Amino acid sequence: MSRRDELAANLAEVEERIAKACEAAGRDRSEVMLLAVTKTWPASDVELLYELGLRNFAENRDQEASAKVRQLRHLEGARWHMVGRLQRNKAKSVVEWADQVDSVDSVRLAEALARAAHAKGTKLDVLLQVSIDGDTSRGGCPIPDVGELAGAITRSGDLILRGAMTVAPLTMKPSQAFEALASVVSGLRDDHPTATGVSAGMSGDLEDAISHGSTCVRVGTALLGSRRLTLP
Repeated sequence: MSRRDELAANLAEVEERIAKACEAAGRDRSEVMLLAVTKTWPASDVELLYELGLRNFAENRDQEASAKVRQLRHLEGARWHMVGRLQRNKAKSVVEWADQVDSVDSVRLAEALARAAHAKGTKLDVLLQVSIDGDTSRGGCPIPDVGELAGAITRSGDLILRGAMTVAPLTMKPSQAFEALASVVSGLRDDHPTATGVSAGMSGDLEDAISHGSTCVRVGTALLGSRRLTLP
């Protein structure tokens, strides 16, 4: 089987899972975006997924992503997300390639990204990353601090708050985490009308996420497999 055939088969399976989950939740398939997590995979795989119809791709390391995006500038309409933990000193570099940063979890990071976006003369879409269990060692803003961070993002004028994301903690049932995130986003929308996105669910738990209102599922392994590109 060629790599293209392998990816096509994987994509068909993932699409079927998403469609069934949407049907079970009484939602339209168009409400859920499939974000292909291409971190550690070569640019050639992104090109194949693009040929198969995907347009949204996610990376988690600035150095790898910046090189990959430069190589793939010819993919018209491709949109790139930064989904990994981000250090403030990488803000300027990330703004050069990312269309959206999905992992904003502190006021200081938001300020750094706002400065970088302002210097570039652009508006940057962001998601507020929420730590559902309050353990910030894995990244994420504790729920009690979400309002303060959302306010800082909005006041910057250079960032557009598009919603929130989370990774379900291993100590919690995914359904509980996704229900909590949905509640957070519901509260955000009252004061921040652009914050409509709910990024939740990955290869192993996307059905639970969709049932709790996820508008974006981040899928890597189910699409690309468990093999990884050898990095320097």
